[in-house]
Amino acid sequence: MLTQVLDRIRRLLGRSTSASASTSASTSASTSAPTPERADAGPASARAPVFTADFGSTRQWVAGRSWAYPNGGPTNPGDNKLDHLVADPSFSRSGTFRAVRRPDGNWNTGLLTTEGSEEGFMVRTGDVLESRVRLPAELGAWPAIWTWLDGDNEIDVFEYHPDNPDLLELSNHVRGGSRYHRDPSVGPGRWVDLKVEFGSRSVVWWVNGKQVFADRRGVGRRWRAYLIVNLSVCAGRYHPAPDRAVSEMSFEVAYLRVIRP
Repeated sequence: MLTQVLDRIRRLLGRSTSASASTSASTSASTSAPTPERADAGPASARAPVFTADFGSTRQWVAGRSWAYPNGGPTNPGDNKLDHLVADPSFSRSGTFRAVRRPDGNWNTGLLTTEGSEEGFMVRTGDVLESRVRLPAELGAWPAIWTWLDGDNEIDVFEYHPDNPDLLELSNHVRGGSRYHRDPSVGPGRWVDLKVEFGSRSVVWWVNGKQVFADRRGVGRRWRAYLIVNLSVCAGRYHPAPDRAVSEMSFEVAYLRVIRP
């Protein structure tokens, strides 16, 4: 009888130890399991970039002129801009794009483009562009990342005007389609993550990791274009011109890269 009681106690103790070990293993596995990637991270973020912007590189970028401006610049009053493009590296080469008021009423402004550079990089159908920017705060500031080729092929990765503080303008000028995207995470002085996929049948935009617009128009199979990054200054027709007390403004680009399937 005593032997049977002792055997029963041993069996009970064994089950308790086994259950404890199982619980411990389960807890350990749960703790060490990797966090899954976010589902909204976008379609190509794991691929290696084919282009990583080095704004200081004269092989990648040309400063202070673009054929998106009449005669290559330096001014573009027809687009209601006060810009006077300058090649001065302090206006763009650090990744901070600046504008400074001139005595004649225009503004010296920073612009970089891959058009005409030694490398001559162009985005093309299927590419994904990713960037992180800090928006300007001053009225009249008009920052943008966009594409251009031979008077056309324009896709606006973004445009921004501080008089509409929570709004980004996202546009496909190739086949039509645009969105005024309002977002509480967008505002003067704030950092914004941008991603655009230049699809043949749909251009798709992400803002801060969330898909916000797919135009269902696309760029076609053979589209390609140069990149432009710049800070323009509004002349007042569509958005307010700068206050008279303001003499300088800027926006920053922390990184820009292009991923190709």
